[in-house]
Amino acid sequence: MAQSKIAPNESAAINPTTGEVLTRYPHQTPDEVQSLLDQSVAAFRIWRDVEPVERAAIIGNLAGILRRRIDAFAIAMTREMGKPITQARAEIEKCAALCEWAAASGAPLLDDEPTEIEGQAAYVSYLPLGPILGIMPWNFPFWQAMRGIVPVVLAGNSFILKHAPNCLATAYNVASAFEEAGVPKGLISVLNVAQDDIEAIIGDDRVAAVSLTGSVRAGSAVASQAGRAIKKSLLELGGSDPFIVLADADLDRAVPAAVLARFQNSGQICIAAKRIIVEEPVVEEFSRRFVAAVKDLKIGDPEDESTYIGPMARVDLRSELADQVKRTVEQGAQVLLEGGPQDGADGTAFFKPVVLSGVEPGMAAFEEETFGPVAAIITAKDAEDAIRLANQSEFGLSGAIWTADVAKARQYARRIESGGVFINGFAASDPRTPIGGVKKSGYGRELSHFGVREFTNAQIVWIDRR
Repeated sequence: MAQSKIAPNESAAINPTTGEVLTRYPHQTPDEVQSLLDQSVAAFRIWRDVEPVERAAIIGNLAGILRRRIDAFAIAMTREMGKPITQARAEIEKCAALCEWAAASGAPLLDDEPTEIEGQAAYVSYLPLGPILGIMPWNFPFWQAMRGIVPVVLAGNSFILKHAPNCLATAYNVASAFEEAGVPKGLISVLNVAQDDIEAIIGDDRVAAVSLTGSVRAGSAVASQAGRAIKKSLLELGGSDPFIVLADADLDRAVPAAVLARFQNSGQICIAAKRIIVEEPVVEEFSRRFVAAVKDLKIGDPEDESTYIGPMARVDLRSELADQVKRTVEQGAQVLLEGGPQDGADGTAFFKPVVLSGVEPGMAAFEEETFGPVAAIITAKDAEDAIRLANQSEFGLSGAIWTADVAKARQYARRIESGGVFINGFAASDPRTPIGGVKKSGYGRELSHFGVREFTNAQIVWIDRR
């Protein structure tokens, strides 16, 4: 297979559409890593003294840079991990909007907060910590990096970007965009080392904290390593988000929303609607419409403007997903729409969408995160049963509730164990609102004022007036 072409001392991007090795990146030597860490500290010491309003303005410069270079940045993502080109451009645009939000609204989030205490003046200052190590995934290679970097850098920290090995062209594109915007040299640095070398870097005194978006297994390892070093960590891990459709829901809106929520980015989204829980009176009608809509999605070359579903990011991920479907069917689920791995040249990773019904607790597609174009439809007896099924998961990233009764949905939302709930909509992220999870979906929050302050020292200052 194409993956065998990658040497142990390098990272490489393999185009999942063709199986072609695009670029090889030799791992950095120990001396190069030491230099990178020193440079990150030096850049931090310069940047922390820049006023937040000026930091925000520099970050705002990125919006124009991203839009000017959108085609080059988008095609790099498409070739590295198979993202359909229209969705890749939309990802860059979303990053530009994040930068505009930071420029317009970010600086005041770092203002000192006064507190009244008898005989005293007191205030809280939000001070940067230092270099933050960010370990980022491949599924939204530009957005995930920018979502991690922008709030952290706005707060005055520097950022060391350890990206997924197959997305290093995007990592360097992110760093070059920041450099063009005018940040100090080394403020955003790209780390390319073997997985076994990460623990020593987390433990290095020059690294102040670590943020990871990835699997539960990776999160557990990083949290343990950060804990041993007495350093803060932020984890945004897996999800098996429930998409609840109650009997009074508007199916004309709920069905297309469910299709988009499950199959955008070829189903490779942490906050995708992975468990579609439908109340019994409408499950048959919902399923019929849902399958018909999925059949209309165009699968093909992600560089084709009309393609909606491209290949999965890697062949091994495709194999894992196929195994989950196989086990779920063996456990008693029914196949409403047949699909699975598509034949092609060695190294290609196409997977035709699959829709399963009759999925129940205990089955693979219910218990595990299915990270690809597979939808699991689950029948609930009533609204109470739907909430029970939604919470019967080790994950708690986000979820959705579709119903005509919004007041009742707001009550249900408080009982769903997740970091976010979307009523008559589907999970999304926005610079103005926090994103993060509970249970094994992780802890900490990115974006909004929560994200800007996540990696700061909330320093209390008292002034005795007596």
